Amino acid sequence: MQADIGVIGLAVMGQNLILNMNGHGFKVVAYNRTAEKTEAFINGVAKNTHISAAYSLADLTAKLSHPRKIMLMVRAGSVVDDYIEQLLPYLEAGDIIIDGGNANYPDTNRRVAYLAKKGILFVGAGVSGGEEGARNGPSIMPGGNEAAWPYVKPILQAIAAKTKDGEPCCDWVGKDGAGHFVKMVHNGIEYGDMQLIAEAYHFLKAALGLDHHTMQQVFQDWNQTELNSYLIEITADILGFKDSDNSPLLEKILDTAGQKGTGKWTGINALDFGIPLTLITEAVFARCVSALKQQRLEASAAFRQQIRPIDQQGSTDQWVADLRQALLASKIISYAQGFMLMREASDAFDWQLNYGNTALLWREGCIIRSAFLGNIRDAYAARPDLLFLGLDPYFKNILLQCLPAWRRVVAKAIEIGLPMPCMASALTFLDGYTNAQLPANLLQAQRDYFGAHTYERIDAPRGQFFHTNWTGQGGDTASGVYDV
Repeated sequence: MQADIGVIGLAVMGQNLILNMNGHGFKVVAYNRTAEKTEAFINGVAKNTHISAAYSLADLTAKLSHPRKIMLMVRAGSVVDDYIEQLLPYLEAGDIIIDGGNANYPDTNRRVAYLAKKGILFVGAGVSGGEEGARNGPSIMPGGNEAAWPYVKPILQAIAAKTKDGEPCCDWVGKDGAGHFVKMVHNGIEYGDMQLIAEAYHFLKAALGLDHHTMQQVFQDWNQTELNSYLIEITADILGFKDSDNSPLLEKILDTAGQKGTGKWTGINALDFGIPLTLITEAVFARCVSALKQQRLEASAAFRQQIRPIDQQGSTDQWVADLRQALLASKIISYAQGFMLMREASDAFDWQLNYGNTALLWREGCIIRSAFLGNIRDAYAARPDLLFLGLDPYFKNILLQCLPAWRRVVAKAIEIGLPMPCMASALTFLDGYTNAQLPANLLQAQRDYFGAHTYERIDAPRGQFFHTNWTGQGGDTASGVYDV
């Protein structure tokens, strides 16, 4: 009997997705560029399963039922294009290629259009959840050529994570690169969440002087609140993990963070679309600063920089409670900004994203799964046109309740020299977004003064532009009007 799907790429994600598919009754053909890796997989963890091996692309395609479904689990970029070109001679109209890597969505846009001309259906599916998710149920965000969805839906929804109500964390996102765009934003939010948690840990450790056992207990307690999430849960585990000498392993890890580029893509797209994704962008920059380890050592010596522990004017318990509220409020802003970016892209590309469904896709299986994603779904179910998540009654009430504690924590961090880029930028964003009057009138006056860029007036209709000859020597000619 021919197989249901072929998977190219036997790194950790590819192997675990294949095992997941096999566990759900699908017959899978596995292929890797190096035959040795294929052989090791088939004779290792895949032994005594219904998984079969292919040792050439011709062999792979010959073993698949029609329409052929081939999932690429390879490095994003030119490798995907190379495999597409190598596969094309063996494919027929109606066959389907699924890219399950972290592709940049313009590449997916291009591939969908290119392959459609050849009769091949292309799907760009974001997959989140890491090794554990791939094996036991990831979050999957498919987009691309919708004609492929009826054929890949049974497989992708079967292997996806499920909510407590049994709903699969996989549904069609939208055409072209919509699935990979949503996955990109997911990863941006992941950057933000991780940096926010790191800032909370830093405050507990450096400002409050808590030991690792106490910090572990704090995160375990927080995981029983609205902060309940995968990242909070694993942070508690990390804080409790001991090295071979029974000391905390965390403190032996060099403080330089790596990145693979999806957070950077999120920030670049935010700038391109004019969406103030301040928190996620700061999270990317925080990793960049961390990477400058040698420079930081030299600058620290020059500035004699030290974080001053809090002079305990008020109990540690109160500061921990305040920090929990600051973390919760900042996390809400991270998601709110991410959904603002998705809405702007959806409008620009006519993707018609369903924001409530997007939140559902992240309820289980993925790195940013958290308790309040159900509340995000409810918010968009009540108001599909909601522009800012913080205007939903549930989230607005949390933000208002958290504001005093949030301000105390950020102010104290600045006072004692503890860097808190994401919590501070989230607070500043909310202050700016909810302030009816900002000093941008001065910016426009400056732009008109030196560049004749014009301005609008509060006593004239929007869209009517004016220019002033500020010096009496500049003339009355305005420059072209444009928006950024």
